[in-house]
Amino acid sequence: MVTIKCRGITFTNIQAVIFDKDGTLEDSQEFLRNLGIKRSRLADAQIPGVGEPLQMAFGIEGDKIDPTGLMAVGSRKENEIVAAGYIAETGRGWLESLTIARRAFDEADQMLKNVPASPMFAGSLETIKYLAEAGLRLGILSAAATKTVQEFVKNHELSEWIQLEMGVDSTELNKPDPKLFLQACDRLGTDPAATLMVGDSAGDIQMAKDAGAAGCIGICWGKAQVSHLEKADVAIASLAEIEILAG
Repeated sequence: MVTIKCRGITFTNIQAVIFDKDGTLEDSQEFLRNLGIKRSRLADAQIPGVGEPLQMAFGIEGDKIDPTGLMAVGSRKENEIVAAGYIAETGRGWLESLTIARRAFDEADQMLKNVPASPMFAGSLETIKYLAEAGLRLGILSAAATKTVQEFVKNHELSEWIQLEMGVDSTELNKPDPKLFLQACDRLGTDPAATLMVGDSAGDIQMAKDAGAAGCIGICWGKAQVSHLEKADVAIASLAEIEILAG
C-alpha cells in the first residue's frame, strides 16, 4: 500500500493504478485522425456524400481530433454503429449499412497496418517505472481492442511493469460501464477501493467513480484545466505530477 499525491490531493492505501491508453499514455492523436479520415473516405467511396459528415461525427477538427469526440473515446464498435447510422440515412437497410461501414473500417486498418507505432507521451515510461518500483500493480484499460493494447505494450516494451493489458472486445460493455473497471481490478487481483484510475476522458472518470475506485486522476497533457475532466478528483497536465509520499 502506498500514498499518492497530485496537486495537493492525497490518495492513501493504494494497491494499483489503471491507465487509459490513447491520450493518457500514448500520443495517438495523429494516428486516430488519419484513421478516421481513411474510414470516412472509404465509406464515401461506397456511398458518396457521407465522408464529410462522418469526419465531423468522428470528432475530426482540421489537423486535430476532439478529445471528447468519438474517435478519441469511443470503441471501434461504437464508431462502426455511428458510421452505419449515417449510411442508413441515405436509404440503405441497416444490415447493408453495417456491412458497408465494417468494410470501410477493415480497409482502413489494412492501409495503416504498417504505420509506425504512435509514441508514448514524454515521461510516461519513467512514471510507469517509478510506480512499479514502489510496489504498485499497474494495468491498462482501453476502449481499443485488447489486441491493440497488447501491441502497444509490446511495441514500447512495457511488459516488465504492466500486469494487465485489457481492451474492449465485448459488444455489450463499453466505457463508462463500471463493470469494465471491476473486471480490470479482478484480473489485477486488487480491490477497486484501493485502485486509482488515470484517464483523459469523462468516460474514464465516470466508469471508475461508479465502480468505487480509490480515486480518479484526469489528464490533459499540457493543460489540466479542461471542462471534460471537471469530475475527476484531480486533473494534471503530466504524469510526472503523480508523486509517491509513502509506502
